[in-house]
Amino acid sequence: MRLYTCGVGPVGGSFPLLKHPCGLAADALKQAGHAFEIEKVKGFKNIPFSTPKGARDEVKALTGQEYVPVLVLDDGTAIAGEREIAEWAKAHPAG
Repeated sequence: MRLYTCGVGPVGGSFPLLKHPCGLAADALKQAGHAFEIEKVKGFKNIPFSTPKGARDEVKALTGQEYVPVLVLDDGTAIAGEREIAEWAKAHPAG
């Protein structure tokens, strides 16, 4: 399982409202007991000129958009968005 994040990665404040979306997704996976790899993509989608050309091509090929976080399951299924990843993790705890 691989979690694509921005350069901030799975970090953030100690309060959920202050935590970055990539951190919220990572926390949901950890709480559900999942082991996963982190793949940081370059740039910040909402900051003009911060994303090098082609830096998010893999994410776009997986989901049709360039935003992260994106979770790719072992079977190749891609789940985009921190809420969607958290919902998936809650519904599929690690056995």
